Amino acid sequence: MTSMQPGDIFSPGDLLNNTYRIEAILGRGGTSEVYKARSEISGRVMAVKALRAEFASNEDFLVLMTREEDVREIQHDAVVRYFDTQRMPDGVVYLVMDYVDGPGLDRKLADGGMPASDLLVVGRRVCEGLIAAHARNIVHRDLSPDNIILRNDKADQAVIIDFGIAKDTNPGAQTIVGNEFAGKYAYAAPEQLSGTTDARSDIYSLGALLLSTFRGKKPDIGANPMEVVKKKAEPLDLEGVPEPLRRLITKMCEPNPDLRFQSAEALLEAFKDPDSMKEDDLASVMLDDATVIAPVTARVAPAPPVQGPISEAPQDAAPKRQSLLPILAFVALLVIGAGAYFGGVFDGLTGPRYPVADPYSMIIEKGSTGNAQAVGYVPSKEVEAALTERIEGVGGSAQLTLASGDISPTWGIGLLQMFETLLPLEEFRIAVSDDQVNVTGLAATKSDQAMVQEGFANGFPEGFNGTAEIGLGPRFLLPKDVHPLLEEHADCGPLQLMAPPPIGYGLEDRVIVNGRFANETSRSALQAAISDVAGVRPVRVEGEVLNASLCRIDGVLPTAGPGGFDIRLGYGDREGDNLAGRYQVGENPTIDVRLPDELTEGYLWVSVVDVQGVVFHLLPNRTRPDNSLTALRAEAEDGFVRVAFGLEEAQASGKLAFTVDGSVLGKSKIIALHSDGSLFDDLRPTTESVESYAEALIAAREASDVTVTSLDSALLTTEE
Repeated sequence: MTSMQPGDIFSPGDLLNNTYRIEAILGRGGTSEVYKARSEISGRVMAVKALRAEFASNEDFLVLMTREEDVREIQHDAVVRYFDTQRMPDGVVYLVMDYVDGPGLDRKLADGGMPASDLLVVGRRVCEGLIAAHARNIVHRDLSPDNIILRNDKADQAVIIDFGIAKDTNPGAQTIVGNEFAGKYAYAAPEQLSGTTDARSDIYSLGALLLSTFRGKKPDIGANPMEVVKKKAEPLDLEGVPEPLRRLITKMCEPNPDLRFQSAEALLEAFKDPDSMKEDDLASVMLDDATVIAPVTARVAPAPPVQGPISEAPQDAAPKRQSLLPILAFVALLVIGAGAYFGGVFDGLTGPRYPVADPYSMIIEKGSTGNAQAVGYVPSKEVEAALTERIEGVGGSAQLTLASGDISPTWGIGLLQMFETLLPLEEFRIAVSDDQVNVTGLAATKSDQAMVQEGFANGFPEGFNGTAEIGLGPRFLLPKDVHPLLEEHADCGPLQLMAPPPIGYGLEDRVIVNGRFANETSRSALQAAISDVAGVRPVRVEGEVLNASLCRIDGVLPTAGPGGFDIRLGYGDREGDNLAGRYQVGENPTIDVRLPDELTEGYLWVSVVDVQGVVFHLLPNRTRPDNSLTALRAEAEDGFVRVAFGLEEAQASGKLAFTVDGSVLGKSKIIALHSDGSLFDDLRPTTESVESYAEALIAAREASDVTVTSLDSALLTTEE
């Protein structure tokens, strides 16, 4: 079990909602933590998943938590039960769920794997859970070994957990959190890379995780986006996997979702009786956008009988009257034009007759790796040569079969026109069946997208009907491509990408940036800059807008973490804490700083930097020069020492006090530094400019051997 650490959301003994007593932490990540808890009412052991307060205001993470809560509608022993969602006063949101006691398949994988016989039991059990989830239109989208727990370490008690997709508790887990695609690349179905997910995606992931758990080895998904796309288009390596597990995984993990089990119900029947599985007649499967068509000679219908022999050349001279028909046919060919010639419709009169293809299919595509390919039927050698030349001209290959069919005379010319129109795209696909065409593509820039869309604005070439959808890429947006923009627009300390996927953002993933800004203009500029390179991906730039003064100080403050010198805000004219840190005009803020019990030596420096760029030194100053912890502890009450006082007390004693002035509204920053010696040779003036104080901090850092051991801070906001 994971050990507790400072900064954890909850501690052992904490009581949530007067019901759930925290006992231990089970796991933690960048956005959430999972705890073991016990109901004070029923005594039942539960799991509590808590979202950190700084993420609880983020709509995306709240949606993920809500999605998990929606699983309460699923009633099945193979699916974890969710009970309640609560928000605490400090902003923490937590979810109460069933505690499943047992190892995850990730543990089994790490220990060397599991026997095929046990995995058949696990697969059947998980399939039953998927049936229950899919019946509620809930797709898991992130099935992986760590999301399958074996209750009591029994294969027939496998439980699916974590429907929220907000996976962050496993080091190295390559997880995407987004609108449409969320899942580990290693186990995600190929179509999820394009933002498409349905029940068949869960079937693929189940097969992939069963294979990994059998081998005791995580899948090799490649080191970059291009390798990921390439590997996902290939069948999984099933060498050494025994039957019937091999046969099941083969169909579960077909790259083309149309060739997989089409439902969890169908998969369950196969688990129950693997011998009932039939080999699909792949040539008879109608091909969609995700399929590559391979010409199948056996499927080509025989050509209609030719009435009389076709002579390659006349044997004897014939009367002029008898040669009139060929002459007229030749003239007609010229009148109709090259369209009919390239369409192959006159091959029966002017050249060889080809077998009939039905349907008349063609796939032309250029993938994200840059390779182009054409596979299918063509009506003439001229079209074959022209298309082959163009495909090879962009470094691709063509596998073309000459055939006749029910197509337009201009079929060949139209096909070449569409290919030329799509060439500016970084990837595209033309899927043709007879005269129906489906064109998809991905543009690297908005200008490329607009240019190609303009090419189809008036419809398809003559003889074709269909659809064209040109998306905006890139297919993967790499974090390294965003980092220069963060550096360029950082005007108030470093900016960070939140949970960036190591291999890149998918098309439907949200790019989230966090940090601080000197003004709203800089934040808006960063939003626009990232949006320009992100394509259709939603971009959210979060963080606090401060002001130039606070940002200037932040840039020169020592690099030290919090030391437990908590800052407490109150009121000079009444009891009670101001937890929000917001004051209105005329109010009198008080400021207290906690002295950590474990610290007995060193010095405390407390200053306030206001919105107008003025620094007020609360400790030390000329009326209170001794800032040693020894002296401060002697005057502390309940462990806190006051550094800004109520007006009445200040007037009687000469201590510092503030009231909110309507001319100085905005955010001020309270800074508490702890050092092992004196930072400055002389006392700083009670007030000075931000620039003067910044220069003093820089000089102290460069000239002194004194160490700043901690830095605590808080914001104080003044408003009308």
